[in-house]
Amino acid sequence: MKDFNTLLSESVEKHGHLCAGQVIGVRMAMLGCRLIGIDEPKSDKCRKKFLVYVEIDRCATDAIESVTGCRLGKRTLKFKDFGINAATFINLNTKDAYRIVSTEESRELVEKYAPDETNRYQQQMKGYMRMPDKELFDVKRVTVNLPDYDMPGPPRSHASCSRCNQVVRDGKEIVKKDEVLCPICAGEGYFEIVEAIQV
Repeated sequence: MKDFNTLLSESVEKHGHLCAGQVIGVRMAMLGCRLIGIDEPKSDKCRKKFLVYVEIDRCATDAIESVTGCRLGKRTLKFKDFGINAATFINLNTKDAYRIVSTEESRELVEKYAPDETNRYQQQMKGYMRMPDKELFDVKRVTVNLPDYDMPGPPRSHASCSRCNQVVRDGKEIVKKDEVLCPICAGEGYFEIVEAIQV
């Protein structure tokens, strides 16, 4: 694996700016890959050997994506919107999995690792760069239920919604009273239609 500074520079270039979240995300990804035995995460030989669940839509997630090469479109990056600065790294061959959480205590510990920095923002970044993994992260070995539908590769199934006829892939359809529905028709939509537009 590349060194921390190189990975951070690559991540910052993709993300658009340097921030504490980038530092945490790069370090989290490096640790996660090491724990599951992935040395070259973006190489062809590793591309479909692991996947990552992220639990927050913040800066650290961009860093994890940059370091690992995992992406939503490749089905190797999974998003669970829990609002927690955490990620779970899973080796698909061995099934080894580790959930890594950025500790809240690390915010207070930055003073110990960057005592000469008076700017709190800079102190966080420098402190997170210097802090040992054991103080920056809480790590747990976990098991993850990986349905076949969630694995990388082509869709495992297709179903048509009985109301709107929308095709739903990978077992995401919902069956209610023997009716096959897309999540939107089943009441799980995040929007309301105002009008249909002809384009």
